[in-house]
Amino acid sequence: MGQISPEQLRSWLEDATRAQPVLLDVREPWEHRICHIPNSLLMPMRTIPARQTELDPEADTVLICHHGSRSMQVGIFLERSGFKRLYNLSGGVDAWARRVEPTEATY
Repeated sequence: MGQISPEQLRSWLEDATRAQPVLLDVREPWEHRICHIPNSLLMPMRTIPARQTELDPEADTVLICHHGSRSMQVGIFLERSGFKRLYNLSGGVDAWARRVEPTEATY
């Protein structure tokens, strides 16, 4: 699993020549309501084992949580399940809001 900074993710999302990643937000719904990256898929961490078949193991997938810890744990689980193109958002949505999208709320 790779790490991706908020700035690198912003560049990727803005690059129309590059296939867009799945933005997998593993936080709880109440957290997602406060702030989120547009077009992210909400799949709380506790639901991943039951819902992983909804994900494409061949797709570039960026894992997102509040600060990067839960998403790292989900990434380790998905790697063990055969996913290969995983990227953990360093600093999570908090770093995204502070460094890329300052209009987003933080908590």
